[in-house]
Amino acid sequence: MILRAFEEKDLSRVIEIWNDVVRCGDAFPQEEELTEETGREFFSGQSYTGVAEHNGSIEGMYILHPNNIGRCGHICNASYAVRKDLRGRHVGEALVEDCLVQAKRLGYRVLQFNAVVKTNAPARHLYEKLGFKQLGTIEGGFRMKDGSYEDICPYYKIL
Repeated sequence: MILRAFEEKDLSRVIEIWNDVVRCGDAFPQEEELTEETGREFFSGQSYTGVAEHNGSIEGMYILHPNNIGRCGHICNASYAVRKDLRGRHVGEALVEDCLVQAKRLGYRVLQFNAVVKTNAPARHLYEKLGFKQLGTIEGGFRMKDGSYEDICPYYKIL
């Protein structure tokens, strides 16, 4: 697997992977799917968009950007998406590890996840395995696709 920066040629596949997570409605806060136009702007506007490629196929991707501005601008945030058929095969782990490297390279000092859905056990397990610390729990902080509310667990890691 090759981890590299997003390129224009990746756009349709990255949008497809991203939109699949948005459609599921149980992990990303976004509700609107990306189009080619909005996706190009969205992925190009990040501090870094990374992809995991294997044999010419995009297996997963992530976005990295500031979590805040000014005196808190050294804290970044990221989101990860892996193809449905490849989940559980450590693609996500490779993406998070690459993201940590890229975040540090870009001068960030902390990576924080604001809204990890409590029922997203694979993500939570991975973050804890990689040394992220849970900040607490926000009751009912995420509205699921079915309209119910689930708790979220913010996490952070010093880079």
